[in-house]
Amino acid sequence: MAEKTLKKAVILTGGKQYLVESGQELNVELLDPATKPIFDALLVIDGGTATVGAPIVDGVKVTADIVEQVVKADKVTAIRYKAKKRVNKKRGHRQKLTRIKIIKIA
Repeated sequence: MAEKTLKKAVILTGGKQYLVESGQELNVELLDPATKPIFDALLVIDGGTATVGAPIVDGVKVTADIVEQVVKADKVTAIRYKAKKRVNKKRGHRQKLTRIKIIKIA
């Protein structure tokens, strides 16, 4: 019985690296909705072999589909406070994300 080899790749988008496989959904930093997301692979794991790029693996592209355009991440708050000085400042931010689904690694 032949086992199905699972292909994984490391991609770079938004200044972050993600380990992805086919069919996986993940949130990445906001992408342009007019273009189809195609990423270069920095590392490819195919069964027991790993191919490391310098800086990218030649001929390997990771294609994805946009599932949902604007997803908001959890709120991040930054607080500045100085005791006995009446100085306090609170700022908040919610990062906008794009939900993508990895179609294939080829």
